[in-house]
Amino acid sequence: MWSKEFQCGGHESALLDCRSSGSARNTCSPGKAVGLTCSEPESVRLVGGDSRCAGTLEVKQGEWRPVIGPYRTLKEATVACRELDCGSAVSVGERKSSDRSVWWIRSDCVHSGSALRECVIPEFSSYTLDLTCSDSVRLVNGSSLCSGRLEVKSDQSNQWWSSVCEDDFDQQDAEVVCRELGCGAPSVLKGALYGEVEAPMWTKEFQCGGHESALLDCRSSGSARNTCSPGKAVGLTCSESVRLVGGDSRCAGTLELKQGDWRPVEGRGWTLKEATVACRELDCGSAVSVGEREESSYRPVLGIEPDCVHSGSALRECVRPWSSSTILNVTCSDPLLHHHFIRVVVLLLTLLVVTTALYFYCKASRGQKPGRQENIELDDYNLGVPAAGGGPTEEEGAQGAE
Repeated sequence: MWSKEFQCGGHESALLDCRSSGSARNTCSPGKAVGLTCSEPESVRLVGGDSRCAGTLEVKQGEWRPVIGPYRTLKEATVACRELDCGSAVSVGERKSSDRSVWWIRSDCVHSGSALRECVIPEFSSYTLDLTCSDSVRLVNGSSLCSGRLEVKSDQSNQWWSSVCEDDFDQQDAEVVCRELGCGAPSVLKGALYGEVEAPMWTKEFQCGGHESALLDCRSSGSARNTCSPGKAVGLTCSESVRLVGGDSRCAGTLELKQGDWRPVEGRGWTLKEATVACRELDCGSAVSVGEREESSYRPVLGIEPDCVHSGSALRECVRPWSSSTILNVTCSDPLLHHHFIRVVVLLLTLLVVTTALYFYCKASRGQKPGRQENIELDDYNLGVPAAGGGPTEEEGAQGAE
């Protein structure tokens, strides 16, 4: 055992630079050897943004440098957000400046599970990457960034993400969460949709008005909840932020996605296979046609990574910032119109069947039952009275009298 007491001020660069006690310690009790765990050195940060979870992405390996590639889609950027202990990636953008020293991130290295700082290559570029992550909410175990079990982080110094009890969360709270994550309106809200809770439960009830920009901006109940029944952790599905504008129906027009703001999608290279993903997210059946519209000048648009889409990811997770004059138009089959058409056809067929049945019924009835005039003649005959208009002549009458 070391025989003297260290007396560091905390600012020294090495332990042996610290002062130590003059007298030596003779004994140390069993089980008293120091055990120490150091946190990983800060090697990833976002600078220049509104919070610690937004700004220009920088990585430190010897020195801090901004990052380029491959974090241009939300799916890739969420890896960086996770390392920053932020929520999900909400938007990704590129900023152009003068050439400078940057770090290029090797995607194969990151996808293998390595830390960002272990995957950098020195490079020169005039582009840097801006990233916005959700600050204190995220959805986990879902099929996309817009679905999963809700987790909330109340204190940035606290490493715990807490699930929320279904009884403490309602539709207005869900609207705020979906908005904060850059997703569309909530479509499903139910407990235990995405697995059992593993982290501690949030202990207070959210009381959002629905207009707030962040969940932690909402009021919460003063009293804490002590228990939450098993299977009650909030599971939430938000709709994807995708739309078709300028067409004849909601299922036709220019394809736009929301990443910060609404932007059109670049038109080159699209097939019906990729377009059907968009139609499915819009609940518009399958793609009928894909077209390009050429504009007079370049404008900010969103490009789509085909490999990302083909892997089953949502469109919004696969977009990257781009600039183009070619805009994508998509026409989907509208299932609502299809259903209305089927209803009309069924109604007309039903009316036709009913009308035909009534026609044959009436015709059959006339053939089986005597008419009114026939009834009168029959009754008169039975009474021995000649039918009207058919009386005997005077001669026949005289013979009858005889």
